[in-house]
Amino acid sequence: MKIRSVSPEIYPKVLGLLKQSFPRSNKEVVLIEKLHKKNTELDEWVCLHINKVIAYIAFTKAYNEKEVCGLHLGPVVVKPEFQNQGVGAELIRFALRQEKIKNSTIFTLGLAEYYKQFGFIPCLQQRSSFATKKTHLLCLHNELTESFTVGYEKAFGK
Repeated sequence: MKIRSVSPEIYPKVLGLLKQSFPRSNKEVVLIEKLHKKNTELDEWVCLHINKVIAYIAFTKAYNEKEVCGLHLGPVVVKPEFQNQGVGAELIRFALRQEKIKNSTIFTLGLAEYYKQFGFIPCLQQRSSFATKKTHLLCLHNELTESFTVGYEKAFGK
């Protein structure tokens, strides 16, 4: 298994993985396409197994009003037949060690039980307009004490 940055030749495989992994919804595919078309700054990696993309992770900027306050982790996706084998966890750990990522406040929406293994805790001061009953806004390296709704890139639609 090899982890590398997303390059133009890998990008179509990322879209294929997103389509396969989210068969009932095209939200993730549309989101990543919009981000790429608008040349939005993304930090994204794939996990390759026998030259096939089996996992993907992306980070986008997080905002407090118009000021960048950190990064959003997501989406994270693992090809269905490779799930529950530690592939996603390995990709997340790899990404969190990268220079730009490791020194940033990171926000993600997800199950606290899963993300706590990476050091994420529930955000107490900030909130997300995307949080649901099943997912919570979680954070890592968050030293922000101000209460605000964390903003997303325009492609997210909120």
